[in-house]
Amino acid sequence: MAETLSGTAVPSTTVIQAPPLRRMLALVILMAIGSINYVDRQLLSLLIEPIRQDIPLSDTAFGLLTGLCFALFYASMGVPVAMMADRINRVRLVAVACTMWSVCTGFCGFAQNFWQLALARFGVGIGEAGGTAPSLSILSDYFTPEQRPAVIGLYTVNGPIGVFIGISLGGFIAAHYGWRMAFFAVAFLGVALAPILWLLVREPMRGATEKATAQQVSEPAPSLISTIRIFLKLPTLRFLLPASGLLAFVSYGLLNWIPAYLMREADMQLSELSLWFGPAAGICMGLGIWSGGAIVNIGAKKSLTAYAWAPAASVIIGIPFLIAAMFMPGWQLSLALLLVPMVCIVMYVAPALALTQNLAPLRARATATALLLLSFNLVGIGGGPLMIGIFSDMFTAMGAEHSLRWALLSTIPISLVAMALYIMMARTITQDHATRAAETPA
Repeated sequence: MAETLSGTAVPSTTVIQAPPLRRMLALVILMAIGSINYVDRQLLSLLIEPIRQDIPLSDTAFGLLTGLCFALFYASMGVPVAMMADRINRVRLVAVACTMWSVCTGFCGFAQNFWQLALARFGVGIGEAGGTAPSLSILSDYFTPEQRPAVIGLYTVNGPIGVFIGISLGGFIAAHYGWRMAFFAVAFLGVALAPILWLLVREPMRGATEKATAQQVSEPAPSLISTIRIFLKLPTLRFLLPASGLLAFVSYGLLNWIPAYLMREADMQLSELSLWFGPAAGICMGLGIWSGGAIVNIGAKKSLTAYAWAPAASVIIGIPFLIAAMFMPGWQLSLALLLVPMVCIVMYVAPALALTQNLAPLRARATATALLLLSFNLVGIGGGPLMIGIFSDMFTAMGAEHSLRWALLSTIPISLVAMALYIMMARTITQDHATRAAETPA
């Protein structure tokens, strides 16, 4: 009993899981693909200062390149690609997407001006739209709902792994062989990994890890409008979209500009950045994403409000350390204090993704996830880096010293608004889970 290439599953009235080895193989390879996704996304932010020496660009221009230029195409393609994933073979879709974004990353190494870099980033964004949402849909059919927060927490550690590889490997290559060679090397990794996914990971049966009825599995995937209505119907998801989007705004903004801040304001060299910041960022963000999923996995056994309180608490913990880090005299102290915010700013990721998977209908999981990622990407990737770049240029024009410092600190009020939304969401989670359970036959 298996799924056809069109995505039609054989129904099951009992929970059926693939063998453990097959499940872990899928998780590991999808994590590796996701890590390459983040390497390609992060590399340009690392190389802002070296690129500036060859291609004179303002902070606003780099904010566009690292943010909006990527996010517009990533976000606009994310929903239609996810709708495809709800209908066709998801494994092959992710493999093709990985090849595309990796090739376009290589094109960044040939760029001679802003528009050539922008066009290459457009391609990276289009390709990466076929990464996260289909991958999460695949994993949801390999692991049960009870396992998902922890599994998704592990999967989303691909972000920190990608940051670590991007900064450490990319910084090393750029320091010794030039920034263009860094793009070429990273592109090769993705092109080599895509066939491994295609050949080794099987497309799972939809609904295999849940008591899906024949009607649920065989019914066509809902339309985009129907999936959007899910977010309008459930208050939890109405709060989750802006709350997680605003925290994405802060996390992507800080992640994209902290390397430039340490080099420009704290006198950190590129070789030091690759040696110290790369591992620090990778480990801290990995700990933050994993712990966000793990804390919710434990806390939700007592109360589903853990999905809201964990991200809200992370905001309060991280803000004082961010403020202190911006006023330290050298990069060593700044980096030491930034360790805590780098853990906290990503703790929202796994709970948000797991909550969306749990509340979305069986045949709309990839599309529902893409709608959440639309908030992550348009608000987060598109707005965060761009706003910090604009504010930095604005403070410079006003004659302010340490303009990038003040631009980074301007993200704090946004974090507080997100925290308030999560607190409001805590009041609706239990009822919305009960509503969703009542709609799903036992």
